Amino acid sequence: MIDSILSLRSYNPVVKVLAPIPAMVVAGLSRDLWTPAALTVIALVMLLAFGRLRGRALLWTLAGPPLMVAVLTLSFGVWIDREKVGGWSGALEAGLATGLRVSAVLTLALIAGLTSEGTDLVRSMITHLRMPYRIGYAGFAAMRFVPRFRHDLEIIRLAHRVRGVSTGRGPVATTKRYSGYVVPLLAGAMRHGDRVSLAMEARGFGAYPARTERRRVPLRARDAVLALWLLLLCLVPTLPGVLG
Repeated sequence: MIDSILSLRSYNPVVKVLAPIPAMVVAGLSRDLWTPAALTVIALVMLLAFGRLRGRALLWTLAGPPLMVAVLTLSFGVWIDREKVGGWSGALEAGLATGLRVSAVLTLALIAGLTSEGTDLVRSMITHLRMPYRIGYAGFAAMRFVPRFRHDLEIIRLAHRVRGVSTGRGPVATTKRYSGYVVPLLAGAMRHGDRVSLAMEARGFGAYPARTERRRVPLRARDAVLALWLLLLCLVPTLPGVLG
């Protein structure tokens, strides 16, 4: 039970998507360095401590925000008109502030993005936000297209390799090779879409105003606590005055 509470993956996806939005607005509209920096650190701590991240997701979470802030800081230092911001220091400060704002919005969005399943989000939106299930199940079908496309693309690549089609190297050969994937991939997508539509129609999809769910994503007391915490992040700009 305690292990479940300490994992962000056990919370309702709708809460994790909607509750950070006010803090994201505060970060985006801030004009100081403290607010976006503090929000970025808080979001990163939440992800690293409770997100149960592994592998590539953990690596990019650690390296992405600092790298983004560094790139934007240096970019503004080079490109901005330094006469309007008081020289190099002003240009770098403007770049740093912009990078921190972007980083804060991104890391707050990753709270839901890295700890939620797309199917659970759709189910929760259907149940709690009263989203029409026709739209939700269309989203399910679209999600299933991605792994299907990946599988079809791998089959097409293997077939081309066996037949010796476009085996050369260089940009011309690469462009020719990938252009040869387009037609069979589109044909496979059309066949798959036709099968999905026939299967949904055979199961009476859309025949009734409501539909039962095989798996429910409930709202719990812990979701209210998480929502309150994320809403309280809007008070971060006031902390320097309180602590001072």
